[in-house]
Amino acid sequence: MSSHYKFENHAEEIKSQSKVKLTDLLSRINAEKKIERNRNLALSVAAVSAVTVFGIILTL
Repeated sequence: MSSHYKFENHAEEIKSQSKVKLTDLLSRINAEKKIERNRNLALSVAAVSAVTVFGIILTL
């Protein structure tokens, strides 16, 4: 009987933990988008810089 009680108690804990707020998800998605945008910008700047330096080296 005590194991049944433990299972019900555990099941209720899982249900309470599984609730997710939509605003939390949206804010997390927006934060990840901002991080991804910054990474893409840094990668683009690095690529353009590398091409520019390589072009300058070739013209010498």
